[in-house]
Amino acid sequence: MSGEPLLQTFALRKEFGGLVANNDVDFVVPEGGIVSLIGPNGAGKTTFFNMLTGVYKPTDGTIVFNGEDMTGKPPHAYTERGIGRTFQNIRLFQNMTALENVLVGMHTRLKSHLVGALLRTPHVRREEREARERARELLEFSGLRGKDSVVGRSLSYGDQRRLEVARALATRPKLLLLDEPTAGMNPQETAEFTAFVAKLRSQEHLSVLLIEHDMKVVMGVSDTITVLDYGEKIAEGTPAEIQKNERVIEAYLGSAAVSS
Repeated sequence: MSGEPLLQTFALRKEFGGLVANNDVDFVVPEGGIVSLIGPNGAGKTTFFNMLTGVYKPTDGTIVFNGEDMTGKPPHAYTERGIGRTFQNIRLFQNMTALENVLVGMHTRLKSHLVGALLRTPHVRREEREARERARELLEFSGLRGKDSVVGRSLSYGDQRRLEVARALATRPKLLLLDEPTAGMNPQETAEFTAFVAKLRSQEHLSVLLIEHDMKVVMGVSDTITVLDYGEKIAEGTPAEIQKNERVIEAYLGSAAVSS
């Protein structure tokens, strides 16, 4: 990690009517860091993610990414600046092939315009060829080698999760947000995905922010952990510090997590 902040929020707040989903949250993801966001169901984690990707506009507060104030910008602006994400519920194009799903993720980075596409100019054909080559590289990197032509619905659950990551990587992110990536995975798939998250940093040089309920994953891969409870940030620190934090134990982890 360089230690320089890549993503910062200042007093970030989201209200839905009278409900405060996130209450003045200060938060940092350092460049090159792997940060986990944990907390009980309903703690406001996905709402926080949705603000960091422009899906929700904050009620108050500031979002700064790579030195730029992103507060209130639309989702495509976050993607263009370099924030990619996956979703808690898988959102693949189920009737499209794995390769086609990744190519969709590349759309924001392609430079061809409508007229060039209609005329099939040499530039367009070259860009399409390069995009397909890059898509195959991302599929192989994500553990989906040889599955280019398999439609999304025919992939195993774990492979669908990997395909979502490959599609997010196609947007060329600096920061990747993973929303409960191991939910529904079996133990072997979870272990493989944990190693994959570490590889995202070591080989793709990405910063990673993940929401995760599996404490083995969180404690095994995170540099730092932030804990939300009822929309409030109640703790922040290294995995060892979080395991010993009495407020976190009471709100979320329980004694089993400390003794494991």
